[in-house]
Amino acid sequence: MAQIGTTPRYMPGFGNDFETEALPGALPQGMNSPQKCAYGLYGEQLSGTAFTAPSHQNERTWCYRIRPSVKHTGRFAKITLPYWKTAPHIDPDVVSLGQYRWDPVPHSDAPLTWLTGMRTMTTAGDVNIQVGMAAHVYLVNTSMVDSYFYSADSEMLVVPQTGRLRFCTELGVIDLAPQEIAVIPRGLVYRVEVLEGPARGFVCENYGQKFDLPGRGPIGANCMANRRDFKTPVAAFEDREVPSTVTVKWCGQFHETHIGHSPLDVVAWHGNYAPVKYDLSTYCPIGAVLFDHPDPSIFTVLTALSGIEGTANIDFVLFRERWTVAENTFRPPWYHKNVMSELMGNIYGQYEAKLKGFIPGGISLHNMMLPHGPDRGAFDAASNAGLKPHKLDHTMSFMFETRFPQHLTAFAAYEAPLQDDYIDCWADLEKKFNGTP
Repeated sequence: MAQIGTTPRYMPGFGNDFETEALPGALPQGMNSPQKCAYGLYGEQLSGTAFTAPSHQNERTWCYRIRPSVKHTGRFAKITLPYWKTAPHIDPDVVSLGQYRWDPVPHSDAPLTWLTGMRTMTTAGDVNIQVGMAAHVYLVNTSMVDSYFYSADSEMLVVPQTGRLRFCTELGVIDLAPQEIAVIPRGLVYRVEVLEGPARGFVCENYGQKFDLPGRGPIGANCMANRRDFKTPVAAFEDREVPSTVTVKWCGQFHETHIGHSPLDVVAWHGNYAPVKYDLSTYCPIGAVLFDHPDPSIFTVLTALSGIEGTANIDFVLFRERWTVAENTFRPPWYHKNVMSELMGNIYGQYEAKLKGFIPGGISLHNMMLPHGPDRGAFDAASNAGLKPHKLDHTMSFMFETRFPQHLTAFAAYEAPLQDDYIDCWADLEKKFNGTP
């Protein structure tokens, strides 16, 4: 019997139709809703898309649980989590137009759970029409005890930077450490426990279409993020009669309800709507092998589509260890302005386009159509480097990129450790024009 709290086990694949049971014979065969389920379980469906979504996009999971989920909520009372913000959230006193960078948000001595330790840095779009995102930093040093959460607003892409967390979900258990990510689907109930703390990391809250693997186009069937490297947990459940609290995020508001048992009571399930984890060290980068620096879209791990073809609601992009070999080429990212808004985070090491200031745990934001690129040191080093094959080693940064402008929260503007001098990293770039070939 697979109980929550034991060592997690996983099934490989992304978007698969999985089936798993914690008790033998708990999963019906050949049908979804028998008149009587085994073990006295209740059958219920969790739908991640509209019933009539195209079959290749349709996502749903059938759950066989001790109690139906209508028993996992009661009357709601509104509560406040003051540091967790949802789009549209535009503070008229905060200037979001600019190039910004922050040092790591420091850990706190106060007890902080997954809910109370969430700190929103930016918001974009509008949760009410299910477009856009929010970018958060989490600071967690305390486990949720008999306390559970789900977001009706979004799926959550979790990117740890320090510490280790355990996500005990309705569909199984995920342990998560730095250099891994997890995606927790919209509507899935879970609690978060600290395995090694304090824990800090980043969250992309996706209001729009689900994250998917990007189309590889002429790259073909392999490289980038491969489906087999994603891991989905096997079924595990709790049967505990204990006073419990369930918090629900709905249209940016938080509501609390109290029940007399654990809601993590799914004994068996089958479907393709489930949490997943991924080891970033298995990402296989693609790069230039002759000349020029390609667009950073070649480093996309996951993408959430928008209604505009080729323009993402969100892209999750990874810059990890790799070889650079391009001839007669300025190898770091070039200077540019972009219709997309780019929030970057540093997991470890030094990012190639910034020789100082962008430290592990730090964040930068380059909003839409604002110029950015290498600092003076990175430009000079790359312009004069010997162009032999070079290994970019011990480096892992990422980007949450969206088609929408990202608006700073008051926390990001006034409380987070903003580097006031970041804009000056380009001040000493010299005019090199001399009018001769």
